[in-house]
Amino acid sequence: MTSGTEEPGATLPAPPPQAGAVFGDTLPTAARYAELLADDGVRRGLIGPREVPRLWERHLINCAVVEELIPEGAEVVDIGSGAGLPGLVLGLLRPDVRVTLLEPLLRRTVFLDEAVETLGLANVEVRRGRAEEAHGELYTDFVTARAVAPLGRLAGWSLPLLRKGGSLLALKGEQAEAELAEAEKDVSKLRPGVCDVIRVGRGKVDPATTVVRVTVTSDGGPPAPGGSQKKARSGKKKRGRKR
Repeated sequence: MTSGTEEPGATLPAPPPQAGAVFGDTLPTAARYAELLADDGVRRGLIGPREVPRLWERHLINCAVVEELIPEGAEVVDIGSGAGLPGLVLGLLRPDVRVTLLEPLLRRTVFLDEAVETLGLANVEVRRGRAEEAHGELYTDFVTARAVAPLGRLAGWSLPLLRKGGSLLALKGEQAEAELAEAEKDVSKLRPGVCDVIRVGRGKVDPATTVVRVTVTSDGGPPAPGGSQKKARSGKKKRGRKR
């Protein structure tokens, strides 16, 4: 074993009942990804061994429920993707969504490339780099981020990547409202938009996942492929996967 890596320290539990409700027919793929995280992810130092027993509730399901905010056929850039949370989870759950995993560290992009190939995710692309390096060349409908940076700094990296009407979806913890209140004035100076805090996955994950959403209202980048901005999904709209 090479220096700086961690040995797996716990057994991965079986998927809990709510995992089936959340992942539907993609559950076998999600379970394979969980195995990769619990083994190679820990071995390579991408997640801590203590996270293995709570991979499903704290990480996989916590990230998966963010798909409630993403309409059919959207494009997503996951910045600071790390081990693939939440971007890879969203990609495996939603084959109708195109996901770019943007990560600057080589050892992480190597893991992500291997995971995408192992899981057969044709809609997911791994790109090595920093978000600020992609300004002016990469545009998307949504930017996702989890445990990457404080909101003000994260917005500075993310908002230039968004098309008009696009949203930054930042997964945050219990202090989300306080963090937004502190950063909202600075965020609004970066690009006009609307900020709110929403909780998704109620009844599927406890506690529900807290997301700070920043939706930009000014022009930025080319329009989405096909013309108009995609509409938010309703409960009756056809989903990109079977339940």
